[in-house]
Amino acid sequence: MTYAVTAGVVLAHAAATLYMTGLIWFVQVVHYPLFAAVGPDRFAEYARRHADRTRWVVGPPMLVEGATAVWLVWDRPEPVPVWVVWAGLALAAVNWVSTAGVQIPCHTRLAHGFDPTSHRRLVFTNWVRAAAWSARGLLAIGVVLALLRRGL
Repeated sequence: MTYAVTAGVVLAHAAATLYMTGLIWFVQVVHYPLFAAVGPDRFAEYARRHADRTRWVVGPPMLVEGATAVWLVWDRPEPVPVWVVWAGLALAAVNWVSTAGVQIPCHTRLAHGFDPTSHRRLVFTNWVRAAAWSARGLLAIGVVLALLRRGL
């Protein structure tokens, strides 16, 4: 690939990953815990509206992040170790599987009304995504630094 394409993919990957890293920490520390304070009378409506709006905030960057993670495995920049791009892709898969298999089902249950068990599960299991995105953020920074050190 050309330098411009490689640099563009690396920067798009880092931007999407770091955006999601910051977002997941906000969600974990502020947003999800506050679900319990919404109140039972309006919680179902709140949860549905939350899901509708969240799709637009997380969907595009997750798609960019996933596509660029695959791209970097397929066309790894030379100064970046193989294990870094594969670890990044594996962590992205952890996030996608956790989102689809755990968080979305919790949100679906909560859309019918506040359920303390589903809420606790949502908050507790979201630590997996917070850890995975944090590790991905560090890897993404490492990829950018590897290219900068090489003068690319």
